[in-house]
Amino acid sequence: MTAISFANALGVHEQALNLGVRRAEIIANNLANADTPGFKARDIDFRQVLAGASGSGLQMKTTHGRHLNQDFQASGVGGDLKYRTTDQVGIDGNTVDPQRESAEFAKNAMDFAASFRLLNGRFASLTKAIKGE
Repeated sequence: MTAISFANALGVHEQALNLGVRRAEIIANNLANADTPGFKARDIDFRQVLAGASGSGLQMKTTHGRHLNQDFQASGVGGDLKYRTTDQVGIDGNTVDPQRESAEFAKNAMDFAASFRLLNGRFASLTKAIKGE
């Protein structure tokens, strides 16, 4: 009998939850600094970081240079944290767009909830398997 590996059983959802929490903190920080002169909005490239964490080298084909992950400048800010490029910079140099940040926060919350539900389902399946149901 082989032992159950949690890493194999849970898949990428554990990393997705941790990354979702980190991204929520970053977006909340952007929103908190929406009126701070010179503040530059930051974010992480969720797909890139998650692909690195899961070890998958999946690359998506794009048909246009601005498709997918083009919202970030090439230079990072401490690892995978990057400055977000914006269409309009405030007079004071602030790059936070509150509407965009709110939308990103809501999308991140939905992604987090989906990963949580999938992870919860995996635990339920493992519990049934252990009980022999």
